[in-house]
Amino acid sequence: MKTSIIVLAFIMSACNQQAGNAVATTAQKQQEKSSASVYQFSVPALEGGNIHFSDFKGKKILIVNTASKCGYTPQYKELEELYEKYKDKLVIVGFPANNFMNQEPGSNTEIKAFCTQNYGVTFPMAQKISVKGDDIAPIYLWLTHKEKNHVLDAEVSWNFNKFLLDEEGKLLAHFGSKVTPMDPAILSKL
Repeated sequence: MKTSIIVLAFIMSACNQQAGNAVATTAQKQQEKSSASVYQFSVPALEGGNIHFSDFKGKKILIVNTASKCGYTPQYKELEELYEKYKDKLVIVGFPANNFMNQEPGSNTEIKAFCTQNYGVTFPMAQKISVKGDDIAPIYLWLTHKEKNHVLDAEVSWNFNKFLLDEEGKLLAHFGSKVTPMDPAILSKL
């Protein structure tokens, strides 16, 4: 009888452990799946408040690191045109960054005034961040590392690099600075 009880206890313990492992594996898979989406991020907006990427579910998202004193700064014009033309299915989010030759030295207030006065920017803009290095913003750490985004590794090599995400917040592609917002490489994915 003692042996039967011990065997029964062992079997029940093994079953409970397997059930626990199944729950842990399911939770781990759900966590991995959610970390493969940009929807986990919320960032301070240039105008105050926050930009919640989960608010953009069902739309493609183009994330761009911007600068006011760069040779690529005129891309703001095309970014605004792209946003106006496709805003029913695309959101553009600009991230001012001063990582390249001090080309975005201004404060958030100065950046906002520059974008509005010179390019009529109406798409969402985040507060100034770092897009590389030791102080890289968490969203850019996610965008540039395959182990986090589950798609690709990318290096932000200069201002106006672009990351395109699908309607489920998953990374689709990375484009360098020379690829303009209205380039067929981007338009073909919209």
